[in-house]
This record gives sequence, structure tokens and C-alpha cells, in this order.
Amino acid sequence: MPSKEDTSIELTGSDRPGLLSEVSAVLTDLRCNVVNAEIWTHNARAAAVIHVTDQATGCAIEDPKRLSMIKKRLGNVFKGNSSFRTPKMTISSPGPVAMNRDRRLHQMMFAARDFERLEYAQDTNSRPHVTVLDCSDRDYTVVTIRSRDRPKLLFDTVCALTDMQYVVFHGTVITGRMEAYQEHYIRHVDGLPLRSEAERQRVTECLEAAIERRAWEGLVLELSTEDRFGLLSDVTRVFRENGLCIKRAVITTKCGKAKDTFFVTDVSGNSVDSKTVEMIRQQIGQTILRVKGNLNFSPKLPQEGTRSFLFGNLFKGRSFQTFKLIKSYS
Repeated sequence: MPSKEDTSIELTGSDRPGLLSEVSAVLTDLRCNVVNAEIWTHNARAAAVIHVTDQATGCAIEDPKRLSMIKKRLGNVFKGNSSFRTPKMTISSPGPVAMNRDRRLHQMMFAARDFERLEYAQDTNSRPHVTVLDCSDRDYTVVTIRSRDRPKLLFDTVCALTDMQYVVFHGTVITGRMEAYQEHYIRHVDGLPLRSEAERQRVTECLEAAIERRAWEGLVLELSTEDRFGLLSDVTRVFRENGLCIKRAVITTKCGKAKDTFFVTDVSGNSVDSKTVEMIRQQIGQTILRVKGNLNFSPKLPQEGTRSFLFGNLFKGRSFQTFKLIKSYS
């Protein structure tokens, strides 16, 4: 977690293979030690929250000239592939109460409009199924979502609705072996339900994007070793040189130990060849780089016919009102 002793860097821009490697190389060259970071990519956008310290002092970087140089160098990295939107960057010292990092990344990706599908984006069977319907007798809009179940799914859904300024009044979640079904009764903060087809379409697209941002079924590489200056730059360089593309990453250090998790594909977005993975492990160290997830994956949701199990196991349902997860408005 961030502290008063580090400097926070937030970056958003266009994604491309090798981006994290270039960012970490610049930070290493500028004598910035990465202590914690999280990077998300989705729909050709990238967002990162990175916490760094001065390599010499181990404290936050406060020199204005040095901060200006960091901003300039990192800006050049992101400008190198800004095909559709101007990159954004902020550098600051975290306050006494820092925002949840996942929450902040959702806000950054939403601001980068990653819910807008690019013309060349591929449609896959793993996309969440979202429907938006009127509940005119009670002045609600009903949103239903069917997707693969995973940790933090409800969190991601509620973040998206909050970013769009909707209030959830009632809701239910039903989970099965692999699938989750959500039902939310919402209104806009002005107290009104959704009023147009364009608004319904936007809600659908934003909810799909929020769920897809960290849905993953492919290869995961976990690095666990003694922390040292430049470690992230070295590891990501090896990934880049062997044709790996980092789709998401979680970087943590604690008590001199580094534990990093990388969600990767090849440069075409396909599964990574097992020979390539073994070659990378030999270069980095087989005992410190472990393989998780699937080398060969086919991202498919259960067929529509399997949906019935959701309603056959209602004892797994969870009501928001029961757990008081969301404030109720009258």
C-alpha cells in the first residue's frame, strides 16, 4: 500500500507490447525504485499506478526538477504510441488516506474510455452478457449481468455503476460452479431511471469493460525473490525479448521480498508456447519464477443451456440488503 514515504505516479495512454518494460527501464535509469505498482490494460488502453522511492535515500522524491524530468521521460514513452488519445500523467506524494488502488484504476480506465470498442477489437465468447430493462411500475432500471465468476466481480460492477453516477437500491448475486448472475435495481443520482436507448447502451458497454478489465483465463507468471534495485526492469526486459505481452501486473515488495504477478500472452494476444515459458524461466530462475494459469486456454463461457443451474442453487444467492453492502435510499 502507498505511504507518505513514496511518490505516486499515475499513467494512462495507449497500450502496446513492451510498454511496462520501457516504463520500468526509464524509472531505473532515473534512479527510482519501484516499491508497489499495478498495471491494467484493456481494449488498447493502459493504466498504471506506480509507487516509487529515491534509490539513494529510500524516501519520496521531492526535488521539483527531478520530478519534472520523470514526467518528461515517462511522457515520451507514452507519446510514442498515442494513436487515439493524449496520454495523461500525475505525480504526487500520497496523502494520509490513499484511495483503494483498484478503485483508482477503474476511474482511470473509465476516463480513458476503454469501454469504446475499437474497430479491430475481437469479439469473444467470454464477454459478459449484460441486459438493461425498465421496471416502470417502481421507477427503477434493472440491470442483469451473466459472466464467469471470479474474485472481486461484484466490486468491479459496483465501481462501474458508481463512476457512471448510478445508485444501487437493491441487488442480488447468484453464483454457481463457474458462472455468476447479478441483478441490480438502479437509478441515476438525480433519482430517475435510465431515459434513453443511448444511455442503456452506454451502461451496457461500461459494465462489460469493468468486468473484462481483470477477467483472466490464460497464463500467469509469479515472481518471488529478494528485492533489488532494477529487478522489475530486468524481468520485464526478458519478457519483452522473448515475445511476451503483459496484459496486467501486480508488483509488491515487503520486508525486502518482491512478489510480482504477471498476466501474459504472446504479442498477438494468443497463449504462450510452453518452450518460450521454459526459456524465460531458465533466464530468470526456475525457482523464483513459477507458472500458474493455463498455457493453452480457450476463453468460453458455459453455453446458454447451462444457465439453469443458477436458479437451481438459489441457496448460494446473496442479497445486498442482507449484507448491507450498499446503502439503501428511500
